[in-house]
Amino acid sequence: MKEKIYTSHKNGMLVLLAVIALYIGATGLFIFGVNNGSFILGIGIFLWVIGWIPLMGLKVLKPQEALVLTLFGNYKGTIREPGFYFVNPFCSAVNPAAGTKLAQSGEDARTVKAGKGEIEFASKKISLKAMTLNNGRQKINDCLGNPVEIGIAVIWKVTDTAKAVFNVDNYKEYLSLQCDSALRNIVRIYPYDVATDVDTTGDGKADEGSLRGSAEVVAERIKQEIQDKVQDAGLEIVEARITYLAYAPEIASVMLQRQQASAIIDARKMIVDGAVGMVEMALDRLNEKQLVDLDEERKAAMVSNLLVVLCGNHDAQPVVNSGSLY
Repeated sequence: MKEKIYTSHKNGMLVLLAVIALYIGATGLFIFGVNNGSFILGIGIFLWVIGWIPLMGLKVLKPQEALVLTLFGNYKGTIREPGFYFVNPFCSAVNPAAGTKLAQSGEDARTVKAGKGEIEFASKKISLKAMTLNNGRQKINDCLGNPVEIGIAVIWKVTDTAKAVFNVDNYKEYLSLQCDSALRNIVRIYPYDVATDVDTTGDGKADEGSLRGSAEVVAERIKQEIQDKVQDAGLEIVEARITYLAYAPEIASVMLQRQQASAIIDARKMIVDGAVGMVEMALDRLNEKQLVDLDEERKAAMVSNLLVVLCGNHDAQPVVNSGSLY
């Protein structure tokens, strides 16, 4: 199904004025016919009975709104420009998602269905504005099997009203489902944090891609995945962003301890590298100045003492040697 523009002019005000004039004339005929004959009276009553039918064809559209029209089951076209229109009174507007509201940012629900009374009065107009979908947080296993909780916000809009209405049953629910599916497909490719021997790009080589460190890349892949799935529904994905990312509660404390241990190891490595450099510098300066002449055993003792002092967790307690060095 391809969208086509309904060939209608913005003559709604003219038709409205004509209907008002019709009712004024019908009232005059009715009054005149009461005193002068049943035929004129019948014409006045007939005009009163059918005069409301043209009012059914009056349509008002605001900016960034569209109306999909069908006539006895056949697609007649879409009105996209704002204005006051008059269309075939027997045309009906179609919007299967009129009673469905997508969860907006900050809500945890997927889609919210309106009640029967609300659906009856729900507008059949299709919004062409950019809208935000937040499907809430999902628990998904990353490529290493670790459960993580992740949430995304998707900015989308309708570009082809005919596809959105006729190619899928409910384009809002369809979008919500495809967002869930795409998010799971992409998250399973990445580890939460940088891991060794993990290929996230599909080129057969290990890389440093991760959910935490490659958020922009992950979001772009999620956007493209969703766009491929909703193309036939006439929707455009403007942007996708990760709004929440964390380990699942059942492993969060363990992973925190792991990160702390890794940080401690990295800090220790830096301290040892710095201590070794300082010891080497101290020995070189002593040899250069020739302040003392140390044999290998005394050098080893000095190196040991310096490393203990420089690598220790606590401040060193000074010990004054009042006797001979040897």
